[in-house]
Amino acid sequence: MSRWEPNARGRLEQAAMELYLERGFEQTTVEEIAKRAGLTERTFFRHFADKREVLFAGQAVVQEFLVSAVADAPEAAAPMDAVGAAFEAVGALFEERRESVRRRQAVVAANAELQERELIKLATLSSAIADMLRRRGVPDPAASLAAEAGVAVFRIAFERWVSDTSPRDLPYFIRESLDELKTLLLCLRLGESPGGS
Repeated sequence: MSRWEPNARGRLEQAAMELYLERGFEQTTVEEIAKRAGLTERTFFRHFADKREVLFAGQAVVQEFLVSAVADAPEAAAPMDAVGAAFEAVGALFEERRESVRRRQAVVAANAELQERELIKLATLSSAIADMLRRRGVPDPAASLAAEAGVAVFRIAFERWVSDTSPRDLPYFIRESLDELKTLLLCLRLGESPGGS
């Protein structure tokens, strides 16, 4: 086999996803992934630390994108609006890869270890967003609350989007979930019951 493997990373990602969906994450080995991709295990480990990393390799890019979007929000933007806009922007990126994101989520949802890893990823995102809000002059606990609420909004919107069969995009669900949160908070402030009852 030649030393140059065109699109090795992409081939490994595709092979891994196929096997995870066919056989399950736990039952799939790195050797099988490499073989399906027509590559060696050594090539696999040049691109990924382990088989979980195939599913989580884009985490740093998403985090950097979100933090940059919060940093670039208008100075007058309220913390929650800056965070909401950042998640909408990342939602548009996810929308471009809707089917592969849905397939990845099916693999994660079927494995407790991967679900735990996903929660750690979301906590890391929240921490990074809160840090950026603090750099923008938002004091605590407001910075932490806005970041945590933004992650919760995104998670709920993402779950709805993944299971939705309509043409509505992820940014739509993010906006809708953020509006629901704002309505809930307003109701609580006014001492009313959410939903008008």
